[in-house]
Amino acid sequence: MASSPRSETRPGRGRADGASARGTGVDPLRPADYDDGTSDAAAATDVGTEGAVAGAGGSAGPLTAPKLGPVGWLRFVWRQLTSMRTALLLLLLLAIAAVPGSLVPQRSSDPNGVVQYFADNPDLAPVLDGFQMFDVYTSVWFSAIYLLLFVSLIGCIIPRTKHHFEALRARPPRTPARLSRLSAYTERPLADDETAEDAIARAAAALKKAGYRVERFDLRGAASVSAERGYLRETGNLVFHTALVGVLVTVAIGGGFGFSGQRVIVEGQSFVNTLAAYDSFNPGRFFDDSRLTPYRLTLDELDAVYETENRDALGQPIDFTARVTIDGEGGSAEREVKVNEPLYEYGTDVYLLGNGYAPTITVRDPDGNVVFTDSIPFLPQDANLTSIGVVKVPDGLDEQLGMVGFFYPTQTTLPSGAYTSSYPDLVYPVLTLNVYSGDLGLDEGTPRSVYQLDTTGMEQLTGGDTGVDSVELMPGETTELPNGLGTVEFETATPDAASDDFSQSVPRFASFDVHHDPSQGWVLVFAVLIIGGLLLSLFVPRRRMWVKAVQRADGTTVLEYAGLARGDDPGLERAVDEFADQHAKPSATGPETSST
Repeated sequence: MASSPRSETRPGRGRADGASARGTGVDPLRPADYDDGTSDAAAATDVGTEGAVAGAGGSAGPLTAPKLGPVGWLRFVWRQLTSMRTALLLLLLLAIAAVPGSLVPQRSSDPNGVVQYFADNPDLAPVLDGFQMFDVYTSVWFSAIYLLLFVSLIGCIIPRTKHHFEALRARPPRTPARLSRLSAYTERPLADDETAEDAIARAAAALKKAGYRVERFDLRGAASVSAERGYLRETGNLVFHTALVGVLVTVAIGGGFGFSGQRVIVEGQSFVNTLAAYDSFNPGRFFDDSRLTPYRLTLDELDAVYETENRDALGQPIDFTARVTIDGEGGSAEREVKVNEPLYEYGTDVYLLGNGYAPTITVRDPDGNVVFTDSIPFLPQDANLTSIGVVKVPDGLDEQLGMVGFFYPTQTTLPSGAYTSSYPDLVYPVLTLNVYSGDLGLDEGTPRSVYQLDTTGMEQLTGGDTGVDSVELMPGETTELPNGLGTVEFETATPDAASDDFSQSVPRFASFDVHHDPSQGWVLVFAVLIIGGLLLSLFVPRRRMWVKAVQRADGTTVLEYAGLARGDDPGLERAVDEFADQHAKPSATGPETSST
């Protein structure tokens, strides 16, 4: 018996086809002529012609997809790279790749820490350096992720922006034939004293007033209005991603043309903004020292406030204030710098990083001539400012002299007999010095740290195993150096003060970080755009609303209201109901539309 046309075009639906499919092992839910490209190629030999049908539902052989040429592969890679999924993955990888930068010191921000890390980990440090772990943010692998993310975001933004502009110019969609199928749906009877045309016109005006784009449609004699709003949601989304690209670009530009430098300044001393005046300097890749704006920064006074009332927090720092005078093209001005309140002058941000004491030490030869005098910054070692400093006297004596000093703002003795400081302010300051004589290594031309003394090849004259007590001084005191080399004096900054008043006897130093970033303003602008775009994309609903006048079979006319959201919109049904209530019962001045 011949099959009907229906059974020929849709095989597998009838009982015979299903039974046949089950008998041959074919899925009964698929058409009998379905071929997934895995049929037995040996069946093709029964026909004898390549490409002929080899039995019911069979093919000559497996299907072969066309090969991708170079252009096809480039198109495939580009589509994968510019997908939002890839952009999110790269953003996650960028965050993970930045983690090593917080685990090990970086040459760009802590060069001394890198040197110390090599000294503490001589076997591990070269391995990490081979993977650029001490230069994470300029490494090849971090830059690769950064650039791929940059390209991926641009590839995502451009087509979406084009599509968004086209959607802004497009008309609202036509009114669906059956609004009742939508989840946000309600209906109201048409008022007896109003025509369907007037009701739809009034609905169009109300929706337009509520911020919808409105279009009138007449379907099969039924008047309707189609409205759409919420394009700011996609606008905010695009602004967010575009601003994110802007942040990436401006940060890269700022890092290339900016710089960061550190300088330690003692009270009463000055710093001039020149390349040679910095203790350490980290320029950007495109930095030019001719762009340094000349000015002079003088540290007039450093005020430190410590806790004195709460015994559980005695000596804890409360506030640090560096009072400075800055001189430049704009004249002279007095300013204050605090830990979290940087000074912005002449295109640079000046941050207060740390502080400590800088005892003034004077060395004289046996004839009383001054061969060395300076205020030496001593680096704090604990919260009570027990500090260590180095004094180097290369000339003026019979031998080169080096001294390792320990300064205690409030000296106290531990049960072991060792000295320490019990309070960070100057209550009972004591300076001890271990004296070494010999070659300081300065004549070789090799740079040496001012905070370290290489005692290799030098003879220790005091302290340690020498049997000679370390030199011990208080402000204003002088003592003899060993072997008749001369004298050393711990000068006081307040010679006219009472003998027991040490509050201002030792000058302090402040550590400043001078930072220049030409992209700061643009980063702020893009950051604001990111927040604004994110708020728009999160809180502006994308909605479509329809109102249609429908005549029922009994001759009555009802107004159908329906809404559709793009994405999650829990307030859609409530918005449709509120609009329907307000539109169906107009007040004397017209309906007040909901802005939900």
